[in-house]
Amino acid sequence: MDKLLINGGKHLTGEVTIAGAKNAALPILCAGLLTADTLQLSNVPRLQDVATMEKLLRQMGLSIEKNGEVLALNGSDINKPEAPYEMVKTMRASILVLGPLLARFGEAKVSLPGGCAIGSRPVDQHIKGLQAMGAEIKIEGGYIYARAKKLKGTRIVTDMITVTGTENLLMAAVLAEGDTELENAAREPEVGDLAQLLVAMGAQIEGIGTDRLFIHGVPALHGASHTVIADRIETGTFLCAVAAAGGDVVLRGVRHDILDVVIDKLREAGAVVNVNEDSMRVQMSARAKPVSFRTTEYPGFPTDMQAQFMALNCLADGNSHVTETIFENRYMHVQELNRLGAAIEIDGHTAMIQGVPTLIGAPVMATDLRASASLVIAGLAAQGETLIDRIYHLDRGYDRMEVKLSELGADIKRIK
Repeated sequence: MDKLLINGGKHLTGEVTIAGAKNAALPILCAGLLTADTLQLSNVPRLQDVATMEKLLRQMGLSIEKNGEVLALNGSDINKPEAPYEMVKTMRASILVLGPLLARFGEAKVSLPGGCAIGSRPVDQHIKGLQAMGAEIKIEGGYIYARAKKLKGTRIVTDMITVTGTENLLMAAVLAEGDTELENAAREPEVGDLAQLLVAMGAQIEGIGTDRLFIHGVPALHGASHTVIADRIETGTFLCAVAAAGGDVVLRGVRHDILDVVIDKLREAGAVVNVNEDSMRVQMSARAKPVSFRTTEYPGFPTDMQAQFMALNCLADGNSHVTETIFENRYMHVQELNRLGAAIEIDGHTAMIQGVPTLIGAPVMATDLRASASLVIAGLAAQGETLIDRIYHLDRGYDRMEVKLSELGADIKRIK
């Protein structure tokens, strides 16, 4: 099992290119199930989760040809509308095949999903929405069995804001008969990126970027070309790394307009952040100031940046508090950060952080994707060596992170 060894205390300088967004690429890959024509996708990140999704789609019969970060998908020979447990257990996003399979083929057998152990994240909203569109669904032996001769458009109001739920129901609705209203829809940029691709494929969608989507179903979708949006979470992670370790870094290929709240908090922490059309420069030369925040749905502070900012707050000159409202079990990085010398206490959904002058390297263990990133950030800023175990979590969502950090001057290497 691979580990990362970091010798901290080095400032970061230079340039780094941000990859395409994992959370946009995964549903976009599933959109290949919706048409028999070819989708040409660019800026697809090279991640473990993406590789897992590709493997799942291939076993269904979807053709995928790869040339670096460019993929050609063709769904003319799909013959097995099934997502088995072996494929699904490591990645919750596998549930995103349910809507497309049901819409185009009228049936699907999908294992209940796995993924990071950061909370229950139930799929009941997906099921309730598809049932409202006329699907017959039963759960048996750990599998979702779904059938529908033809999905019917309807009005769906989800009980909670759910990103994958919105994406699944959106992909189902584009081929449904009649009109569908999705109320309380997720507004995340990755949802909008999927919707833009579907429109390019011939879907009729109004309200993109809002909490109310209106979809007029069409008989079939056609091929299209699409470039995956830049990963705002990878962008934010590198911004936090520079703010914690110090330095001067230019980030290329970014979308600053979908990172407003993160940039505001970094500036509040004392970082100098300058933005251009597709690049961003971050400079940090002093100890960070503490920043408090509460995670919430977009356009609020993203839960996927909570752990990285907590690592930064550990080194801040003062006290801060963080409240997590999205996932009930997303503080598993706290005990690992405390092993490095942080002073964090948990009270329910709130973490109280007392900033310390320095962290000291130690062996730590990653527990989920974003927790992994927080430990890397802490290790970069800590004195001495930090050894991070179970970094397969990191590989699920970051494209060669240790390579990019090495190019910025970090002393970091992967140990086999």
